[in-house]
Amino acid sequence: MIIAGPWADSPGVSTEPVAWGAPVGEYVTAMRAAGRSPGTIRLHRHYLRHVAGYARSPWRATPAQLTRALAVTSWSPETRKSARGTVVSFYRWALLAGHVEVDPARGLPAVTVPPGQPRPAPEAVLARTLAGADQRTRLMLELAAYAGLRCSEISRVHQLDLVGATLYVTGKGGKTRTVPIARADLLAAIAGADGWLFPGRTAGHLAPGTVTAILSDALPGKWTGHALRHRFASRAYAGTRDLLAVGAVLGHSRPETTKRYVLMPDDALRAAVDAAA
Repeated sequence: MIIAGPWADSPGVSTEPVAWGAPVGEYVTAMRAAGRSPGTIRLHRHYLRHVAGYARSPWRATPAQLTRALAVTSWSPETRKSARGTVVSFYRWALLAGHVEVDPARGLPAVTVPPGQPRPAPEAVLARTLAGADQRTRLMLELAAYAGLRCSEISRVHQLDLVGATLYVTGKGGKTRTVPIARADLLAAIAGADGWLFPGRTAGHLAPGTVTAILSDALPGKWTGHALRHRFASRAYAGTRDLLAVGAVLGHSRPETTKRYVLMPDDALRAAVDAAA
């Protein structure tokens, strides 16, 4: 299968047709068989489309071509690490499936991601945004700020996911967690939904990118839906001092990840200084 157009859309590289369509389709089938989430599959396809602009055939790609594909100066370290992970995963599958005899991704340079800094949206920003939001946007804001949901998870909230006051949320890697819903208006909205809370054209619900855009448009400046998730983590930790519980609600598998979301409360820092004085 030969595909042109969006498979070779990287600036400064060849726009000749490239034979990635069938291999990527087979790889996607393998990911589905392994239970990978639709969001993960979309992300892998996105990065492989990018790589296809640097190598005409996946089975003849060289380490140098793959390295150039990852050397995009505008990418953040997180994006570069994610793209590298996709390439490594693709060629690990290709090697096991017998498509290549030597893994060209084996020697790709490792990507170091600097420790992230928590950046919770301020309470005043949240309050002003809530006050001026329509009903749909308000529910999205509350799910991010008061329940800690990712934009992709907000897009897929369904009436049947609510049991009592507990919302069952399927997050990254297809893992399902329980999130208690404390706000009465959120409970009423989810319980009263006719299926999806936010209907749309992506399998019946809004696309995750649409939720991201709605929240970014509603919030002032550079504040985003993810900053509301940081807000939830910081407030939840300040009220409980229980990093494991906060991580469980956020859907993190490691406390090190949760720590990057939590802005340490001033009283905790002051107590540490006072204890040493």
